[in-house]
Amino acid sequence: MRELLAQVDRHDRARLAVDLFCYRARKYIGAYLAVLGGASAVVFSGGIGEHSPLVRAKICDTMQWCGLELDAKRNAGLQGAEGRISRSEARMHVYVIPSDEEILIARDTAELLRH
Repeated sequence: MRELLAQVDRHDRARLAVDLFCYRARKYIGAYLAVLGGASAVVFSGGIGEHSPLVRAKICDTMQWCGLELDAKRNAGLQGAEGRISRSEARMHVYVIPSDEEILIARDTAELLRH
């Protein structure tokens, strides 16, 4: 994703790949909201979720129907840190929560090796 984002302004194929990724993520969020009957919040985590305001914005675009509204300034200013990026008055909040994926993989691997 990092390489695609670096090319998104110069290459149509990179822009298409990013747009398709965000479309699919938005589709899954919508499907889960339908199955769950709504939610209190959406959380972005992991490498892309923590470090890409552009991807978060593209995923949340057109999701106002369910009460999800990003604060553009908060979103742009938050990378690799924990915080809320939704508008204060939004019915559904959006958060960025950093995760340590490597330690989780290491712990799971160690657990598997013990058996």
